[in-house]
Amino acid sequence: MRFFRFVAFAIGWAVAIVAVAWAFGALYFDFPRIGALAAILFVVILLAAIIFVRGQLLKLAIALGASAIVAGWWLTLKPSNDRAWQPDVSQTGWAEINGDEVTIHNVRNCDYRTDTDFTQHWETRTVRLSQITGMDVAINYWGSPWISHPIVSFQFSDGLPLCFSIETRKTIGQKYSALDGLYRQYTLIYVVADERDVIRLRTNYRREDVYLYRTLASPAQARERFLEYIKTMNILHEHPRWYNEVTANCTTSIRT
Repeated sequence: MRFFRFVAFAIGWAVAIVAVAWAFGALYFDFPRIGALAAILFVVILLAAIIFVRGQLLKLAIALGASAIVAGWWLTLKPSNDRAWQPDVSQTGWAEINGDEVTIHNVRNCDYRTDTDFTQHWETRTVRLSQITGMDVAINYWGSPWISHPIVSFQFSDGLPLCFSIETRKTIGQKYSALDGLYRQYTLIYVVADERDVIRLRTNYRREDVYLYRTLASPAQARERFLEYIKTMNILHEHPRWYNEVTANCTTSIRT
């Protein structure tokens, strides 16, 4: 009996430690203005409570309860489209569907001199669903062979390819961090772009490796995927969502 009780408490404390560590990060990264102070105070008060109360079960309940309170606050944080965004994600795409025709607004097609020096171009394009012939998937490797970024490119018989790249929408001064991505630091954006923008940016200016694969998707399957991207892009244009490194990132959100 003691053994099972020991195992139960060991599992409970393992969960509590993870929960407290996550709560510390949530306060540190997402609490407005005084995040570092709030995170430190959280840990100090929690440790004091655990030290001075008696009983392992009560200590465990305090740790889990405090973390749950932080989680409850964290879930109230709402994303916004109204912020000072970096130029490459300053606009969100949206589309209008009229029968066979789809008019897409804010298609990115920038003129790059370097990866950070470019002239913005946001275009409106009209495509026909009946002219979609297939879809390609580009896999972009950057920084590590274990880190990649997928881009889906739709092919048209009567026009240029159109790409969708699911990315973090960063404000001016923000840099990407996997740790930040675990919290509510970035919003999710579906960048709709000319293939010469979103792929050439990575190959010619960032000097990253990109591998382009032709899929076996039929035109009908490609049209279905295309409309799924359009639907989600329109939703994000009106109702922004948080990016999350684990649950809502460039890979878990992809549709192929």
